Amino acid sequence: MIATASVDRIEALAWEQVARDLDEQGHAVVQGLIDPDECETLAALYPQDAPFRSRVIMARHGFGRGEYKYFNYPLPETIHTIRTRLYPFLAPIANHWNESMNKETRFPPSHAEFLDRCHAAGIIFHDAA
Repeated sequence: MIATASVDRIEALAWEQVARDLDEQGHAVVQGLIDPDECETLAALYPQDAPFRSRVIMARHGFGRGEYKYFNYPLPETIHTIRTRLYPFLAPIANHWNESMNKETRFPPSHAEFLDRCHAAGIIFHDAA
C-alpha cells in the first residue's frame, strides 16, 4: 500500500502553483511525491514485460531518444492510488482549460466518476488495484 505520507503530500501540494506552472509551461514538477522506497519498487519493474501493456521507442516516432512503457492493468497499487488522489485536484484545472477553449466537456469531480463516464462511452479500463 502507498505510504500515508505520499497521500498527505498530494493534499499538501501548492496546487495554485501547480496550476500556474501547467498554464505557463504545460507541465509542473512535483518533488517527493513518491518516497524513495516506492520509487525503487516501481523502477525495479521496468526490465520486466508482464507489468506493462506497451513499450514506445521514441526515435521510431521522431520524439528523440529513449523509451517509455505503459503499465498494464491492474495498475501497481502505488500508481493507482496516486492517480486516484491526484485526479480531484487536476480536474478543475482541466475544466478551466476546456472553459477557456470554449469546449463543453467538463471532467467530473472524482476519478471513479470519470471512469464511469469512460465505461458508459465504451472505453474500458481495468483499473483496480
